Amino acid sequence: MTAPRFVLALAAILLALPNLAAPCAAQDYPTRPIRIIVPFGAGGPADVAARLIGNVLQEKFGQAVVVENRTGAGGVIGTQEVVKSPPDGYTLLMMSNTQTANESLMAPAQRKYELMRDLAPIAPVNSADLVIVVHPQVAAKTLAEFIALAKSQPGKLNYASSGTGTPYHMAGELFKAMAGIDVVHVPYRNSGEARSGVIGGQVQMMIDAVTTMAPNVTAGQVRALATTGKSRSDVLPDVPTAGEAGVPGYEATIWLGLMAPTGTPKPIIDRLNAAVNEVVKRPDIVKLWKDQGAVPMSMTPEAFDKYLRGDIAKWAEVVKKFPDKPQ
Repeated sequence: MTAPRFVLALAAILLALPNLAAPCAAQDYPTRPIRIIVPFGAGGPADVAARLIGNVLQEKFGQAVVVENRTGAGGVIGTQEVVKSPPDGYTLLMMSNTQTANESLMAPAQRKYELMRDLAPIAPVNSADLVIVVHPQVAAKTLAEFIALAKSQPGKLNYASSGTGTPYHMAGELFKAMAGIDVVHVPYRNSGEARSGVIGGQVQMMIDAVTTMAPNVTAGQVRALATTGKSRSDVLPDVPTAGEAGVPGYEATIWLGLMAPTGTPKPIIDRLNAAVNEVVKRPDIVKLWKDQGAVPMSMTPEAFDKYLRGDIAKWAEVVKKFPDKPQ
C-alpha cells in the first residue's frame, strides 16, 4: 500500500473508532455514579421525582445515583451546570417547563445556553395540575371573590412563586392576564420558601403543584380556590377547576423531564430513556403519583424533543399576550 493510501486508510479507521466505541460504552454504562442535577429547591416536585427515579435507577444499574440541588436564577444555574458537564451520561438534568419558558423570558446572554442546542432530550417523567390558594385571612372564599377583591385593589395584593420563569410564575402571569387583574409577583428562591410565604401570610396568593400543596390545603394552612386542569383533581375533588370557578379556558400544569448535555452518545440516551420509561410505568409508582395528583409521561427521545419544541413555542406565544413582561 502506498503512503497516501495508507494515510487515508488510517484516517478512516480513526474516524470510525468513536462510532465503534459508542455501542460498547452504552453496553457497559454506567460504570460509576450518576448525578441528577435539580435546578430547584429541596422538597419541590422536581426534587421529589428526581430522588424517586434516582433510587429506582440505582437499583436497576447497580451504581449510585446522586441528586444535587443547584438552585438560583429561575433554574438557570443548575441548567448551566449540566450544559458545561462532559457529555458522557453521568450528569443529567431534571428539568421542567421552567426551562422551556425561560427560552422566551430570558435572552441567550442571560441564560448562556440554548435548551435545544446545548441539551439532549432523554425522557419526560410526569405532569401535575396546579392549585390556586390564598392565605386563610384573605377575604375571598371563591376564585370569583378573589378576582373581585384584586380588581378593587389593583397592585395591592401579591402572589408568590419559586422564581421568574417557573411554572408557578408563568401560571400566575397567565391567570392575571386572563382574569384581568393586577397582582404583584413576589419571586422566592424555591417553591418551599414560596409556600412558606403564603402559609405565613407574607403573600396573599400562590399557584403551586397539587402534589406539594395538597397537604397544606387539608391542614387548613391555606384555602384552595381552584385547580388548573381540564377536570377536577382526584386529590382535591371538592375544589373546582379555574374554568368552573370563573376563568374559562384557563389551564396550567407542571411537567418534569430528563435531559443530558448535547453530544451524549445516542446509545446511552436510548438506554436511559428505556430505563426511565420502565420506571414511570411501574404500577406502584403510577399509584403513588396518582395519589399525589401526578400523571406519568412516557415518550421516546425523539417524541420528547418534539414536545419540548412545542412547549417552547407555546410559552413564547403566551409571553406575547402578557400585559407587561414578567419581572
